[in-house]
Amino acid sequence: MKYNPEEVELKWQRYWESEGLFKTTEDNRKKFYCLEMFPYPSGKIHMGHVRNYAIGDVIARYKRMRGYNVLHPMGWDAFGLPAENAAINHGVHPAKWTYENIDYMKKQLKRMGLSYDWSREVTTCDPEYYRWNQWFFLKMYEMGLAYRKSSHVNWCPTCSTVLANEQVIDGACWRCDSEVVQKELEQWFLKITAYADELLEGCEKLKDGWPEHVILMQKNWIGKSRGVEVDFQIEGSDEKIRIFTTRPDTLWGATFVCLAPLHPMAERLTEDKKALEFIRSKYGMAEEKHGLFTGRYAINPVNNERIPIYVANFVLMEYGTGAIMSVPAHDQRDFEFAKLYKLPIKVVIQPEDGKLPEPLEEAYEDEGVLVDSAQFTGMSSPEAKEAIIKYLEEKGLGQAKVNYRLRDWGISRQRYWGTPIPIIYCDNCGIVPVPEKDLPVILPRDVELTGTGMSPLLNAEDFLYTNCPRCGSRARRETDTMDTFIDSSWYFIRYCSRKDEEALDRPKISYWMPVDQYIGGVEHAVLHLLYSRFFTRVLRDLGIVDFDEPFSNLLTQGMVCKETLRCPEHGWLLPEEVEDNKCKKCGRPVEHGRVEKMSKSKKNVIDPDYLIKRYGADTSRLFSLFAAPPEKDLEWSDRGIEGTYRFINRLWNLTLQRADDLKRVKDLPVKTNDKNIHLFRKTHQSIKKVTTDIERRFQFNTAIASLMELYNELSSFRADTDDDLTVMRFALKNLLLMLSPFAPHVAEELWELIGEKPSIFNQPWPTWDEEAASEQQIELVVQVNGKVRARIMIPVGLSDTEIKELALSDERVKKYTDGKELRKIIVVKGKLINIVV
Repeated sequence: MKYNPEEVELKWQRYWESEGLFKTTEDNRKKFYCLEMFPYPSGKIHMGHVRNYAIGDVIARYKRMRGYNVLHPMGWDAFGLPAENAAINHGVHPAKWTYENIDYMKKQLKRMGLSYDWSREVTTCDPEYYRWNQWFFLKMYEMGLAYRKSSHVNWCPTCSTVLANEQVIDGACWRCDSEVVQKELEQWFLKITAYADELLEGCEKLKDGWPEHVILMQKNWIGKSRGVEVDFQIEGSDEKIRIFTTRPDTLWGATFVCLAPLHPMAERLTEDKKALEFIRSKYGMAEEKHGLFTGRYAINPVNNERIPIYVANFVLMEYGTGAIMSVPAHDQRDFEFAKLYKLPIKVVIQPEDGKLPEPLEEAYEDEGVLVDSAQFTGMSSPEAKEAIIKYLEEKGLGQAKVNYRLRDWGISRQRYWGTPIPIIYCDNCGIVPVPEKDLPVILPRDVELTGTGMSPLLNAEDFLYTNCPRCGSRARRETDTMDTFIDSSWYFIRYCSRKDEEALDRPKISYWMPVDQYIGGVEHAVLHLLYSRFFTRVLRDLGIVDFDEPFSNLLTQGMVCKETLRCPEHGWLLPEEVEDNKCKKCGRPVEHGRVEKMSKSKKNVIDPDYLIKRYGADTSRLFSLFAAPPEKDLEWSDRGIEGTYRFINRLWNLTLQRADDLKRVKDLPVKTNDKNIHLFRKTHQSIKKVTTDIERRFQFNTAIASLMELYNELSSFRADTDDDLTVMRFALKNLLLMLSPFAPHVAEELWELIGEKPSIFNQPWPTWDEEAASEQQIELVVQVNGKVRARIMIPVGLSDTEIKELALSDERVKKYTDGKELRKIIVVKGKLINIVV
């Protein structure tokens, strides 16, 4: 019977579904909550999805076999701009586009054989889901955590929406590459800064379970810094510019002041409004420095020096006070700006072990000893910082201050496909929250999407106008929708109960949460994780959850990468467009580009549907797990997946060839002898190695390599007696048990073929015997003058002297040592011996 992946895989997928094998309920077992970040339903899964979900599936199936009650759910991050853009470009309603994509992608995920409990599936654009987004907003409004204010925002004219700072890349929209401009709008914010200290302190609790670099990214985004606020008087005015600095030891080196383009004083102090607009258009682009002299001067309060006031694009209104003192000798960014605009550079810190060159070639940013700093000259930087802050406070010139890089979360989006913000504006009553009994505020379907101007909800009169819940007069709804990060900030809690159950069931949340293992891309290392941590603390303060951190352990998987192929005339090429290293269209030689992340635009993608059709889901899963450790980038290899397919076929053929014999000895006890003891021992060693590799940060690639080694032992073993067959059956059974999380369908089929009852996933994970796993003999490599001359088996535990005697007595070695002077013998215990003659 030839291995037919599709036939085998569909058979077992039907079986798992009919048996409800992966449906989960609470019980007395120890729980394990395994979760991969849910996808945006863009139309098709890609190889990044395959890898991400295969990693999670192995963990879920393995933990199930270890006796845990496993929760492994899946859903859809379904709101967002791509659906809206598809509606505009193709005339398809976002809801239709989204739900059709969900149907297709769900079939793809099921075809992969993933062990999801689909009874807990969530879809964030479903009113029954987003009503809770609205409920959370109302609760935060009651707590003073949701508020409205006028704010300058990053505005993408093409997408017609607000962008978060991290969605602006080099001054352009992350999604469409249009130039981003600043726009002042009334916006709704969530006060995440109220939890800044707690979020920062919580990072310490994550050290054992999260990657170090992700924790560092979280800390840097929160960006707590201690320093001082100092007032610089504007010459000829009663006004003062308040600056924040973490380096009060450099105050005497300030040679100019810089305002953020959005600073309120920038408008008042600058006469050239056109030039100011240009600076604002370059706001936040730190690598491209632009400045505008206002024509005004400030007075440095510590030395009364008159210094110019500039507006600079690299100064952020969101950090500190939106104004800085610039010390070009001791800040590289200021140094580059001073060089560009020919501003003075004054050294006030010298290194402890020398003197800075004149003129400076770059800023000296380290601490050192103060010079030219009045009474503080000669002090070390740490000593001077404290003394200068005290001096400023005593003189009424400044005060100590703690600042954060983290800003409150602006959640207003001027788009349609998102959660309506549950607020009503009444001319009599002002801002009125929608009563809880009226939730959800339903997003209307009958809107016209044009892609121009503000939200299309402004033209949906049936939605826009309503009655005020307080006074009953005609009122207007909020037409902004929520940032889609709201949807993903609590979805892991919704999974704790089924779709048809209460969304916030406290006993079930208490049973399942926190998530034991979270898996996803490092691109979500900052915002999604930070917002989820914030939401969890708010829900704790509402009494809904009893924990602080939502994710105990985090695995950030690497990307799937592939070599690019490019024709000088026709651009990027698919592999099938190349023959004999030449473009089929024009015959020109093809340029082989670097290995990089799979991208449709560069045509270096591999379609999972194609892989599953050609090789099957098991091969696709197994290769994606074998080719690299989970946290590293995976370099795609056609030869690699072919090799994985051959391995499964060989295992299939071996099992079929001996299936009848192995079934015949099914009930006989395992009996070892001198012939089969090596296979018996190898099996125990493999169980130990695979288990240890999975438990130790999920080193699946080395675990799979061990399974392949065990297969090699099996395939070379000749079972001539029933005793040999009992050991062979023992080895094959354990190989299938260990293979099952990685390649579940073929493991189920072969398990049944050798006479075992399905499902293999109802079986416990195999255990090893430490004595059986220990080697009685080891292979010793014997070198003479560095060249391998023999390999000999020796008992474990021999002394160096005994090892030397055995090596020198081997006939193959004697040919190279007889009659020669032995100069040195080097023994590397357990590995080799090198005889120098």
